[in-house]
Amino acid sequence: MTATPDPSAAQPADLPAARPADPSSAPSTAPVAASDAPPRAVLDYPFETPPATGEATEVAPGVLWIRMPLPFSLSHINLWAIADGERWTLVDSGLRSPETAAAWRQLRDGALGGRAIERVVVTHMHPDHVGMAGWITRRTGCRLWMTRLEYLTCRVLVADTGREAPDDGTRFYRRAGWDDDALEHYRARFGEFGKSTYTLPDSYRRIVDGETIRIGEHDWRVITGSGHSPEHACLYSPALKLLVSGDQVLPRISSNVSVFPTEPDADPLGEWLASLAKIKANVPDDVLVLPAHNLPFRGLHARLDELADGHARGLAALRERLAEPRRVVDVFGALFRRPIDSRGLLGMATGETLAHLNRLLAEGEATVEVDADGVAWYRAGA
Repeated sequence: MTATPDPSAAQPADLPAARPADPSSAPSTAPVAASDAPPRAVLDYPFETPPATGEATEVAPGVLWIRMPLPFSLSHINLWAIADGERWTLVDSGLRSPETAAAWRQLRDGALGGRAIERVVVTHMHPDHVGMAGWITRRTGCRLWMTRLEYLTCRVLVADTGREAPDDGTRFYRRAGWDDDALEHYRARFGEFGKSTYTLPDSYRRIVDGETIRIGEHDWRVITGSGHSPEHACLYSPALKLLVSGDQVLPRISSNVSVFPTEPDADPLGEWLASLAKIKANVPDDVLVLPAHNLPFRGLHARLDELADGHARGLAALRERLAEPRRVVDVFGALFRRPIDSRGLLGMATGETLAHLNRLLAEGEATVEVDADGVAWYRAGA
């Protein structure tokens, strides 16, 4: 991908539902006030051409870049294979699909040279990252390495497959201002998470923040973050000057940061901003960032600052819109230039907007009242 899209033109992937249609399964663009988008950070992209499906490109000694297709507006995910002695450690696995399985078979016989898989490290539980992990681990006999919250959350969401939508979810979206047609769409789409994810193995190897994992000839340090997902793991190699960032840092889009019905009072944006600051404090600026989407890039600290600044502008624009009481669905224009004119976009926009509103509530910069119909009305001020 060489073109630079408008950073405020929301582009969520229309992934299967997960309490509800789960926009956090893929990145959306950073919320940016429509009147106030600044120049983009200048990043360096040393690899302009991604590998074709079923092939790989070496981005550092013993580190291969793999790209798998996604059947969404966000059309790809980047995966990584790291030489591990005579084997490979894989980082992320792709969405469950026949196309992804065929690509892995082609890689096994081609770029991976028929070498065995030592382990699969999954950065987080969204289907484009974890979807094929169960398939790979069962066929190769290797283990799944994952943080605890990501593993357990994934298993809970898969267990929802085929369930009816809970009343808590319906109340959550009615509170946001959804109409009856939108609520019915939510009910119809609920419980499809497991269709994009092979069943995980019944045991896993837990990875924790600050842990050092020896892969082949190099050490990789685990750096966890939250906000986009519960306990997302990045991998940093000081010797190779590489950061496998997953969805925590993307060069041209910003990961979805949303509130969901399971935890309506959550403050994921506060967690997300703290995670960006944590990465900046723990990873030097001279690394090559290996993201889950778009191209590998240099300019980590500038991009981290840009992401944080984008959310700050979104919060400022939202405060202005709340001079009078408004519902969640009334303030989308403060955060998104693109019209929220489809059911898929509605779920993403609601979650992201609530993340910003909950941040204002946490900072004491807004209040909320619920009317007799169960609809929440937000207003700026203490």
